[in-house]
Amino acid sequence: MNFSRVARVGLFAVVAGLAVPSLAQFETRGSFITNNYPTCVAVGDFNHDGKIDMAVVAGSSNTNTVAIMLGNGDGTFQKATYYTAGVGAQFLTVADFNHDGNLDLAVASQSAYISILLGNGDGTFQPPTESPAVPTFERYITTGDFNGDGKPDLVMRADQSAVTVLLGNGDGTFTYGASYNDDEFPRAIAVADFNRDGKLDLGIINLGDVEVMLGNGDGTFKPPAATYPVSVSSWGVAGDFNGDGKLDLAMAGSFLPAGVTVLPGNGDGTFGVGTFYPTAGDPYFVAVGDFNGDGKKDLAVPDHQHNDVIVLLNTGTVSFSPTAPLNFKKQAVGTTSAPQTVTLTNSGKTALTISSMKATGQFGVTSTCGATVAPGANCAISVTFSPKTKGAKSGTVTINDSASSKPMVIELSGTGT
Repeated sequence: MNFSRVARVGLFAVVAGLAVPSLAQFETRGSFITNNYPTCVAVGDFNHDGKIDMAVVAGSSNTNTVAIMLGNGDGTFQKATYYTAGVGAQFLTVADFNHDGNLDLAVASQSAYISILLGNGDGTFQPPTESPAVPTFERYITTGDFNGDGKPDLVMRADQSAVTVLLGNGDGTFTYGASYNDDEFPRAIAVADFNRDGKLDLGIINLGDVEVMLGNGDGTFKPPAATYPVSVSSWGVAGDFNGDGKLDLAMAGSFLPAGVTVLPGNGDGTFGVGTFYPTAGDPYFVAVGDFNGDGKKDLAVPDHQHNDVIVLLNTGTVSFSPTAPLNFKKQAVGTTSAPQTVTLTNSGKTALTISSMKATGQFGVTSTCGATVAPGANCAISVTFSPKTKGAKSGTVTINDSASSKPMVIELSGTGT
């Protein structure tokens, strides 16, 4: 699989974009105010109206706020209602922890407890109750049924070097499960069945590598069998990005170079060599969704530095070099820049058919690609910038081809002077 960076969008556009069928309808619906310093977003239908709602951890290290914003069904959200959680709340996850048919929240914080907010089914939540005490540091948390009893469990980074499982009792309370020390400084945890044995596994994203702990199906996990080096990462998600039926791992990291690393899964709990996709900015997290409706899993990367989200569309067998957007220097109005070139490579086993290629905005495009690109071959796409007015300009090169049912897009930017 390959990814093409398509655009920067407003911070909450990813939530709206999950429901839209095509890129043409993927638009910024606005920013929705929470308290200061939102750190984590989880989604679900909290009031059973068929519309996606949001739960946002929103507050500084000295506060304990979770904001609930009910969805209107059109990508916009109602004014937030606030609930207290543990002091220094940072991360949360969603599941029906007490089996009453309503979604609940588990909030991890700097306090020594996990706060459980049971949902009432109408978009409101009960006051928090506290799980067993666990030592905490950076409190990454997620959920899954790790012992096969049909009750959601929790797994979290409990301190600087430990991963701890809390087994669900089915009533919104938890008991201690297994805990695993890890000298590699775990940053986040991805949950999935990586070896396809019907038991959930853990992908432990460490400071500079990834370890996979295969599940035994009883709430315990095998020691990591291998370590996979990656760029310094802070979050990871699982998904079948290359369509081979095997789960892969995508990890975002904000340290130089900033971007996303994708490890292809072999289907047995092991992984191949990763591919890095630069994004620039400050990407702490990564989310998965089919944002352009072509049946391929794409990636959305919130950029903490620029208060927006970078969308990486899965282009299948087509890759672009450079993968970053084309940024043109300042150009005088009425003149045309020197061309910048992107190399398109067909890494597939069949010929790539190109039906159209056009530029939008105040940009122009030519190419050597022609109507077809042979397997393993590449061609050059040359883009120029011709500003008609002063100010910042943006545009795209849109390519319709046989690799996807939706257009592939190269993001463009420049400034007219």
